Amino acid sequence: MRAFPVKNTSDLVQLCLFFLPRARRVAIYRWKRGRKQFRKLSRADYVIVSCPKAGRTWLRVMISRFYSEKYQLPDVELLGFDNFHELNPAIPRIFSTHDNYLQDYTGHRDDKRDFSGKRVVLLVRDPRDVVVSQFFQWKYRVRPLKKALLSSLEDSPDVGVFEFATHPDHGIPRNMRFLAGWRDGLQQLEDHLIVRYEDLRANTAAELERILRFFDAECSREEVEDAVSFAAFESMRARERQRSDGTARHSLAAADPDNPDSYKTRRAKIGGFVDYFDEQQLATIKGLLDPDLLAFFGYSIDERDADLVASRAAGS
Repeated sequence: MRAFPVKNTSDLVQLCLFFLPRARRVAIYRWKRGRKQFRKLSRADYVIVSCPKAGRTWLRVMISRFYSEKYQLPDVELLGFDNFHELNPAIPRIFSTHDNYLQDYTGHRDDKRDFSGKRVVLLVRDPRDVVVSQFFQWKYRVRPLKKALLSSLEDSPDVGVFEFATHPDHGIPRNMRFLAGWRDGLQQLEDHLIVRYEDLRANTAAELERILRFFDAECSREEVEDAVSFAAFESMRARERQRSDGTARHSLAAADPDNPDSYKTRRAKIGGFVDYFDEQQLATIKGLLDPDLLAFFGYSIDERDADLVASRAAGS
């Protein structure tokens, strides 16, 4: 049996599951995670939904900074559902989820009825940028036990970003299923707000203010600008680097401070996916996209691809 490091209770639970048949252990793990998410969702005032690596952590850091400064909270950097609410009941409970386990508990796999009655921010991003970021997250930041338990892709040095991007369980197909599910499920929600990562990057203060207003927060321009400045790319990278001294595990710390691809805040580059694939690979990946689905979320792929490739060729 392969040896895995056990660093916390979650690791120990996952290790114990390895004595069961794979299908059973995966089902138990996903059900337990889904139950935990359902309990939070049931109590949440607002919900942020995104696929992994769509910019949710960056958004949470800005929102956390806003509430922390507005209500003069102690040094707690990241809002984690109700931790801020417990410090000050005026701060809402905000549940952040990738919507990847809930259905394993409720059984509602074909719709979004679980989110009915909740006010939902849906954060989306070009799935090609998402999948590159997901690859580096999987490669450097996901714990070996979790990979072995849930991943159908072999954890091998031979697995590259293209193999990951085209894998049906990890890559573009998975992200297309996420977007399709939410496009079809939005009609079941009474109140929702769609936010594109690209718009959040291009006009951060205005988009953040739009989100905070959706959360019924009273926010001044100064408060919003402070949150934006606090979560600036270089500032977040610097804090990650400082936390990577090995004294304690932190979700916002670089796995390896000397490896820029191991950072939670990695590049934040719009269209950066073109730097990782050749033209034939880009064509293959494009064939996995659903243009109508992407158009629903405001993405016109053909209009921007030529410019991105030309920028890469020019070295910009």
